[in-house]
Amino acid sequence: MTGAGPDRTSSQGRFITLEGGEGAGKSTQIGRLRDWLERRGHTVVATREPGGAPGAEMIRKLLVEGPAERWDGTTEALLHFAARRDHLRVTVWPALERGDWVLCDRFADSTVAYQGYGHGLDLKVLDRLYAIAVGSFRPDLTLILDLPVDRGLARAATRRGTETRYEGLPSDFHERVRTGFVELAAAAPGRCVVIDASRDVETVAAEVADTVGQRLGA
Repeated sequence: MTGAGPDRTSSQGRFITLEGGEGAGKSTQIGRLRDWLERRGHTVVATREPGGAPGAEMIRKLLVEGPAERWDGTTEALLHFAARRDHLRVTVWPALERGDWVLCDRFADSTVAYQGYGHGLDLKVLDRLYAIAVGSFRPDLTLILDLPVDRGLARAATRRGTETRYEGLPSDFHERVRTGFVELAAAAPGRCVVIDASRDVETVAAEVADTVGQRLGA
């Protein structure tokens, strides 16, 4: 029996996820949002997926480094959900129980977009994996940073480091991922908000903060 996470009726913590394709600026916007929330007196935990806990970070290296053809979609999904379970158990759920606000760079919507839409994995399989690893727990708010694929990949290409495995996949894969995020947002308007990430950082940050304030009363 999987844990369903903290009692959201009694906890004052909030779980906000930022999603989007490569180069969408999620890490930058999490930093801006963290500062904005802390100025309002909230204790904030910024984290990421895959990763965010020691075991999950070990799995992250398997997923984001190395050749693009290393794993198929099913293997990737299994690794992502294994990392996600560790991340929730070790980092996210304890923080929410403390009443912290948790900002996460990617969550399960990325798995649906990348492994489901991108690699063509049956979405029902992903639903079953979610039920096993996560249970009934859901983010309070998901902000999807959207921009054209070519612009996102160009931004991502300027980053240094070894985490370039997904960036090496063909552009049509990334187009399917973008479509996936847009369709996920349309299917869950109560949780998801699409934000135009092609604009300058400050404009995007202002809309992110305004959305969080309106939706969650920050």
